[in-house]
Order: sequence, then C-alpha cells, then structure tokens
Amino acid sequence: MINEQEIRSARILIVDDQPSNVLLLEEMLRAVGYSGIESTTDPFVVCELHRENNYDLILLDLQMPGMDGFQVMQGLKEIESDGYLPVLVITAQPDHKLRALAAGAKDFVAKPFDLVEVQTRIHNMLEVRLLYKKLEQQNRELEQTVQERTAELRKSEARYQRLTELSSDWYWEQDEHGQFTKIFGPVFEMLGIRVDDELGHTRDDHGGTWNESEREMLEANLATRKPFLDFVYSRTKPDGTRQFLMVSGEPMFNPTGRFIGYRGIGKDVTGTISPA
Repeated sequence: MINEQEIRSARILIVDDQPSNVLLLEEMLRAVGYSGIESTTDPFVVCELHRENNYDLILLDLQMPGMDGFQVMQGLKEIESDGYLPVLVITAQPDHKLRALAAGAKDFVAKPFDLVEVQTRIHNMLEVRLLYKKLEQQNRELEQTVQERTAELRKSEARYQRLTELSSDWYWEQDEHGQFTKIFGPVFEMLGIRVDDELGHTRDDHGGTWNESEREMLEANLATRKPFLDFVYSRTKPDGTRQFLMVSGEPMFNPTGRFIGYRGIGKDVTGTISPA
C-alpha cells in the first residue's frame, strides 16, 4: 500500500504557458502538503525535464503556443518505454478530453479550476502511479532474486554432481517408470551395464547373474518413493566370483509435488565385503 507521506512527497511537474495558472496550482498543492513541486511555462523542455527527473505526475495544459499538450505527450511516449504516461491534462475545451485520454493521458481537470476536484484527481492519480511503480520495483527485485537463486542452484547442482563423482563410482537417474535417463561414471567398464535404448532399458554385456532376491528388494525400495541409503546387492560374474554393489537414492518431485523419478549414486564395494 501507499501511505500519505509517499503521496505528499511525490514529484510533480506543472506545465502551463500562463504563469498565473502555474502559481495557482502550486499554491493549491502546497496548501495540502505536497512538497516535490516543479513547474515550467515552456512546453519544449518538458520531455528533457521528465527524462532527468522521472516525475510521478505531470499536470499538462493542452492549449500552449508553439507546442501544444498533444505534441508534448507524443514526446513523452518515447521516454516511457512501458507506455504509461503519468499525465493529467488541463483543458478548458470539453471536446479535448476524450482526445487527450486517447493520446495517453490518464485523467483531466477542467478550467476554471475546482479546488476539491483538482486535489482529489491528483491524489487518486498519484496513489495509482506510486503503487504501479512499487509493483514494478517488487517485480524487478523478484526477478533478480529468481536469477540469483537459479545461479546458486546451478552451482549447488554442479558441486553436488562433483561430490557424487568423488564419493562414488557412478551417478544415476531414473524416470517415474523406472527407466534410466542419466548414468555418469564408468558403469560399463566396471559392470558391463549400459543403457540399451531411448527407453532406458539396460543390459549386462559381461554375462553376469544378478541375485534376484536382492534385486527385488532394491525394486521394492524404489517403489516406496522414499530415500534409501547404502543398499548392498550382488551379482555373480562369468568367472564365478561375486561382485558387491552399494547404492543410495532419493526420489525427485516436480514443483507441483508429482513424483518424477529417482536419482542416486552407486559404488563397487566388493573389496570391503566378504562373500557369505
């Protein structure tokens, strides 16, 4: 929300070729507490002033010699990249109101001035404008935070992958159907296992025989969709010796909470386990 102090401190530019009108508007605004008021009687300097000061509100007279308010608004559009013109037009011509709104003005006040109407329209427009700018700032900050978090996540993932490479022999991922989608590490050289096709099927090219009861226990662990740690299972190699493998894994979920598979690490622990 926007508080009254923010509204009263907003930057306002008054543009009117008649010094008496400028003085009247300045006095009306200062009387109710507005402090950030500037003014000019020269329409040719408005765009440059706005480019330098980024006013929250521009009170713009439409009928000015040399360059009218419509031409000024056209120049302001080139400055406001988002297309929002913080312009409240001042006019004594009723037929100019709709044309001014179509040209980008957000509101209007009529001459001769009505004190209450002018103050109310200015207050309301400033409240909307400042809220709009605050939302823009929050969106920029949110976008920056997302970018920073994304960069941190990528670094964390890279560190995690590096740590898994250092602490294990291979890293693996499966989809929700149990098919392998990623395998990193010398799995084929150590076990003769490779991902056979795009469906993630595996085969044992070295002719080993897996312990089926242990494999079933591993599959049961995966079916629970819960993390598991240091599960050991074995295979009998073609030469009759047994090879022991230790795997750990954790389930993966997408942002909506839907299960999308498992990821984990594996290690050959044959040298640390004595066959039964």
